[in-house]
Amino acid sequence: MKTKGADAEPDRPARVDAPGGEPLAAGPLPAGQPDDEGGAPSPEEDADDVVAPAAPAYRPSYPFLIGVALITLAADLGTKWWAKDRLEPRALTDLATAPRPLALRKIEVIKDHLNMIFAKNHGGAWGILGDESEAIRRPFFLIISLAAIVFIVSLYRKLHPSQVALRWGLPLVLGGALGNLVDRIRYGYVVDFIQVRFTPEFVWPTFNVADIAIVVGVGLMAIDMFSPRRPEIVEKPSGRPGAKASAG
Repeated sequence: MKTKGADAEPDRPARVDAPGGEPLAAGPLPAGQPDDEGGAPSPEEDADDVVAPAAPAYRPSYPFLIGVALITLAADLGTKWWAKDRLEPRALTDLATAPRPLALRKIEVIKDHLNMIFAKNHGGAWGILGDESEAIRRPFFLIISLAAIVFIVSLYRKLHPSQVALRWGLPLVLGGALGNLVDRIRYGYVVDFIQVRFTPEFVWPTFNVADIAIVVGVGLMAIDMFSPRRPEIVEKPSGRPGAKASAG
């Protein structure tokens, strides 16, 4: 009887020969075959090791911001030029060239409801600060307008692709703010010419195209603010047995 000593070789697995008598060559394990550590590789584990390329960061279109703002600005300044040319009161003179009261010029679009009439707004919305001195009023509104423009541009930089309403609202507000700012710089007041009369007693304060753009833009910003946010896509952790646990 043979005994195993210290110099005895360990048991080796029996060699498996091919059908033709040749020994089988060592090669990669078939799919699903256990490896030396007893684990069975799977397509899912192989997929976990592949890192997908990161999607490029979203950048809002600045040409879109500038284009919509410039179109709004052009529409506002063009209609104001028309209002000054066609609606601004002109002084009347008699045969002796003595000054007479100004002639009121008005275009009635919808009888008793919508008129085109020239007005100078030295203040803000609804005539705010209209009675203050020019030394206080003009610097105040210039600073407010510049601050609004800086805020709009900074907010536009942080746009998400799903914020369609905000993407349109910000350029409209920017164009309207620029239109009124140009008036304050060159005239010291804002040209208004659209008058809406709801009833004989209730007349809405006269406004212009820039005011319309600002109101529409702020409305779109409000829609974006109260719209439900679309949840971000988050990778779900694998629940399979044998999945690698995160460190920590």
